[in-house]
Amino acid sequence: MGDARNMTPQEILRKYYGYRSFRTHQLDIIETVIRGQDAFVLMPTGSGKSICYQIPAVLRPGVGLVVSPLIALMQDQVQALRQNGLRADFLNSSLAANEAGGVERRVISGAVDLLYVAPERLLTESFQRLLQRIPIALFAIDEAHCVSQWGHDFRPEYLRIAEVTKRFGNVPKIALTATADGHTRKDIIEKLELSQAAQFVSSFDRPNIRYRVQLKNNGKKQLHAFLRDEHPGESGIVYVRTRKRADAVAAWLAAQGVDAVSYHAGLEPHVRLERQRRFLRDPSVVIVATIAFGMGIDKPDVKFVAHLDLPASMEAYYQETGRAGRDGKPADAWMTYSLADVVATRMLLEGSEGSEAFKRLQARKLDALLGYCETVECRRHVLLGYFGEAYPAPCPNCDNCLQAVETWDGTVAAQKALSCVYRTGQRFGAAHLTDVLVGNGSATVQRHGHDRIKTFGAGQDLPPGEWRSVFRQLAASGLLTVNMAEISGFRLTEKSWPVLKGEQPVRFRKDAQPLEVAKAARAALSPVADIGDASQVLFEKLRRLRLEIAQRLGVAPYVVFHDKTLKEMAVVRPSTPAELLGITGVGERKLELYGALFLSAIQEG
Repeated sequence: MGDARNMTPQEILRKYYGYRSFRTHQLDIIETVIRGQDAFVLMPTGSGKSICYQIPAVLRPGVGLVVSPLIALMQDQVQALRQNGLRADFLNSSLAANEAGGVERRVISGAVDLLYVAPERLLTESFQRLLQRIPIALFAIDEAHCVSQWGHDFRPEYLRIAEVTKRFGNVPKIALTATADGHTRKDIIEKLELSQAAQFVSSFDRPNIRYRVQLKNNGKKQLHAFLRDEHPGESGIVYVRTRKRADAVAAWLAAQGVDAVSYHAGLEPHVRLERQRRFLRDPSVVIVATIAFGMGIDKPDVKFVAHLDLPASMEAYYQETGRAGRDGKPADAWMTYSLADVVATRMLLEGSEGSEAFKRLQARKLDALLGYCETVECRRHVLLGYFGEAYPAPCPNCDNCLQAVETWDGTVAAQKALSCVYRTGQRFGAAHLTDVLVGNGSATVQRHGHDRIKTFGAGQDLPPGEWRSVFRQLAASGLLTVNMAEISGFRLTEKSWPVLKGEQPVRFRKDAQPLEVAKAARAALSPVADIGDASQVLFEKLRRLRLEIAQRLGVAPYVVFHDKTLKEMAVVRPSTPAELLGITGVGERKLELYGALFLSAIQEG
């Protein structure tokens, strides 16, 4: 690619990627790295972070080393680059010795511009010897939050990356992540030795994603209704807490006719790889997964991300929901949530290992997430505010803004609930406490003598379901916490006493019915305008052609062309190679590979 070295970033963008202009910050980042300066990049999922290191790797002399945590995705990333006409390769444990040797020979000969490696491979002696034999254009550390113990996906091997990069002091480093709060950001910069790096922080807002939280009453049935009514036959991700639950939910959905499979670290590596590739290449697969799935996923047409259980933190929630709607089209971030979720997450936190400082920080992160679930404000305002970004609420695309949340003065109810917790010895969960409050003299209540305490029957003004809501919201707000000595038992906190003393008022949200999202409202959010019936027919024809090509090549359909590119073709109807080259996402290599096929299909109508 000797000719590429003499091109401008804009020319590279047009020739190889088929785009006419850069997005916010992209060109500034590229120019920073080209001139040899380090960069720290915090940009949301789907904002085009990869281009920020790919183009400098092409323009700077040597090989661009990309450190990526997911072996399974490297092949797809490299295939996508090759489809654009760029020289890319990967080295990981999936390659046989002779295949790895072939890659190394290509790297040494100067036939590779981008080389993807896992951090484990980067640290091996054999790879260290390879690095001594080649010029290095840059080090790109993708998913850089993995370096931080404060982050949601800490990987110990990331801590040693700086051991390698510091041996090449004149080689620029670029660290990239889609999510990092202040603690994590500081940790990344320190651990990767980026103190002199230029920092680029983009808006965290993903306006095409609709944020929704439902109260959980039968999570699996609620999920199935959501998939059936709003995303039939569409691809998405369902996150759950455990491996066992991933298998069970996937099997249950499959029995309901959903094309669903599970994904977690307990599966054999070849099974995980097969399911991941199927998800990337099939437009209708639903993956039910633990957090083991998703990092680095580059599938643009994920229509939804659903959480059947609470994620670990606000960072994890943002990162996971950010895998939806990377193509800019309307997508859903949907979550069910219950008192049991609050109790389970608080118990996990209190029983976890780690320093007290670490636990305190994680507690604050959990409090923020629970506050997000219970908020009566615009969810986008709360979510972006967590990352330090001001957002002028209301937004047009979250459940709280689309359906106003009612609140009520819960001060007296809170006092009754907290008093009941105290008078029963701070040992019992919501079910027992509710029985006491409503005056249900069950055998258990009588055995403990709780039918004789002052709060027995004091809560008959509210039905049992509302008391469960009260306890959920008290636990979410930190006015109650979990008693580790008693499974799912509650105890008071420092925040409880001002409420009990009448010094602090409390307001609760009324539990609303699930919001029904109108299809018309979803369509109105699409960045691609209604293309009309005739263009829609052609669009579907082009999609079928794309699928045939992708299946023949063994790649994901979006590697050939994105939906947005096909829609533009269907509307503009180019009739010559030059006109086709003017379509967004059509570069010279793809014109050479597929131009004749798509022009013929367009001409036939």
